[in-house]
Amino acid sequence: MGLHMARNLHRAGLLAAVWNRGTEKVRALGAELNVATPATLEQLAAMSDAVVSCVSADADVLEVTRALVPGVKAGALVLDCSTIGAETAREAAALLASRGAEFLDCPVSGGIEGARDATLAIMVGGSDAAFARATPILQALGRTIAHFGPTGAGQAAKATNQIMCAGIIEAVAEAMAFARAQGLPLEKLIGTLGKGAGSSWYFVHRAPNMVRGSYPAGFRVRLHAKDLRICHDMAARFGVELPVVERMLAEYAELTARGYGDEDISATYRLKAEAFERTNIMSAPPLSK
Repeated sequence: MGLHMARNLHRAGLLAAVWNRGTEKVRALGAELNVATPATLEQLAAMSDAVVSCVSADADVLEVTRALVPGVKAGALVLDCSTIGAETAREAAALLASRGAEFLDCPVSGGIEGARDATLAIMVGGSDAAFARATPILQALGRTIAHFGPTGAGQAAKATNQIMCAGIIEAVAEAMAFARAQGLPLEKLIGTLGKGAGSSWYFVHRAPNMVRGSYPAGFRVRLHAKDLRICHDMAARFGVELPVVERMLAEYAELTARGYGDEDISATYRLKAEAFERTNIMSAPPLSK
């Protein structure tokens, strides 16, 4: 995600420097884009009016933010595109506020394709003034940009999205396993139902994975599981359980235990298809491994 986002910022004439925990990758990208590759995040912050970050988890965001703080300029913006808890976003904002800098939680949706094509949907939390200043940067990364309220609101919107993704990918996998058990021509089915009322982005773009039995990472199982645990925790504060979230967490735990945690979430089809295979009534060939 971050690699594609950096390239899009460069195309928009907005990229001055890049940093990554892995030095080999960042040196290659710096050479490709002809931008600086400072050795530390403190140095990066000192030369930047705005910093865009995209990492995996809450602890990573706080680690990056703490490393930026010593060098960050007063009035600078930090736009974090990671998916984390709303409370973590507020903690990061407080760290930067001590230096007169502003934090925007800007989680994104659209997968690797959206990052590559600059068509991401971006959900933003933070002050009105910071959002206005950040908008030209966000426009280089995405097509749909919405400000949902104060710090943490972007993460609440993204959590909502992740619950929807869980239900949709489960339904797509279940439907495709059902169709395969009926002996239907699956590619023709995708072409037809993809234009019907039950279609979705996930059906059009990920059902073909299920036909091929190949699940290249667009959105990894282990990362969606991390996001769904955030949703679980946010709902638990209201004393509420989310059945779709709980089911998918159980399925992702099974997939991860089998070594599929780095596959795309469409790999949940493996479990749905196996349920039909156990009945010994499938007319299609065995599911590819």
